[in-house]
Amino acid sequence: MSTITQSALQSSYPPVLPKSFNSNQPTTIRLYPLSNYTFGTKETQPEEDPSVLARLKRLEEHYNQHGMRRTCEGILVCHEHNHPHILMLQIANAFFKLPGDYLHPEDEEIEGFKARLNERLAPVGTQFTGEGVNDEWQIGDTLAQWWRPNFETFMYPFIPAHVTRPKECKKLYFIQLPRRKVLSVPKNMKLLAVPLFELYDNTARYGPQLSAIPHLLSRYNFEFVDDNGNVVAVTPGGGPDPSSLQPIVLAGGDEMRVETNGDDFPYGMIC
Repeated sequence: MSTITQSALQSSYPPVLPKSFNSNQPTTIRLYPLSNYTFGTKETQPEEDPSVLARLKRLEEHYNQHGMRRTCEGILVCHEHNHPHILMLQIANAFFKLPGDYLHPEDEEIEGFKARLNERLAPVGTQFTGEGVNDEWQIGDTLAQWWRPNFETFMYPFIPAHVTRPKECKKLYFIQLPRRKVLSVPKNMKLLAVPLFELYDNTARYGPQLSAIPHLLSRYNFEFVDDNGNVVAVTPGGGPDPSSLQPIVLAGGDEMRVETNGDDFPYGMIC
């Protein structure tokens, strides 16, 4: 009998344990605490486009030359207070996006994605040494595909019936974080740890792609590990205190500025 089950049975009100309810589910995911990870900053990475219109114009040029653009982003999960948190980037105190970017036309999918993740989050030079600096990214399941049917800001989790040549496909992958890892964020961005409940049904702030992440992760069961490597909670289990869970700024934000030429848009809507 596990330590967790023993503790539950020794409580004042031991639970009624139902039969197993875990058939046909993926492997349980182990989440490590936020305190296990080291965060730093590196040189500024300016946005390639000064406005939404410029971004869409570049997309059109890419499509005419190379066909549909392939974009890869990662859902990196850790935990705080035994509640899953998603690591994401914030730009100009307003726009949110997952780590990743579009692939170069010649890139193979997974290796190209790892290269884009390194551009965003890998430490540089001798900034850090030790465990977790050069760990390989563990790219897991594809959790969603979003399609851009035209040279417009809207993306959909399906291809509309009248569209035969979508202009972009964005894939979201689950990334299993190791026990320890070193991450560095460009100075003009912030790296946040956002709890699932903050994302859920919050399209006004995060857009439809990011607010859908709790749905995408609901297929998994989680076990939560403490700083010493001990499993301290599992799914299903008791919920955390929501008052203690807020987005946490991990690094960056020193040079938060971006020009939008008057366009005001939530980044999750157009990235």
